[in-house]
Amino acid sequence: MALEVLTTDDLREFKIELLEDIQKLLKKNTNSPEKRWLKSYEVRELLNISPGTLQHMRVSGILPFTKIGGTIYYDHGEINELLQKNKQSY
Repeated sequence: MALEVLTTDDLREFKIELLEDIQKLLKKNTNSPEKRWLKSYEVRELLNISPGTLQHMRVSGILPFTKIGGTIYYDHGEINELLQKNKQSY
């Protein structure tokens, strides 16, 4: 039975590869949202807008929403469509 010796360089290389794999997985998960329905605070953070601007977008019909009880939900897909529709190229 042959013995294989691990050096500190081997461990360091393994650590670097492992960290790179973890970073790829994290990046992959942050690009595709898991949640379909977002609450108001999440939409405000996503679009970097104020509560008043979000309310204006709701009232004027720019951004569709669903209200259940006192909580307002927004479809992530509709937000993406809105962004694509209003995309500007200079």
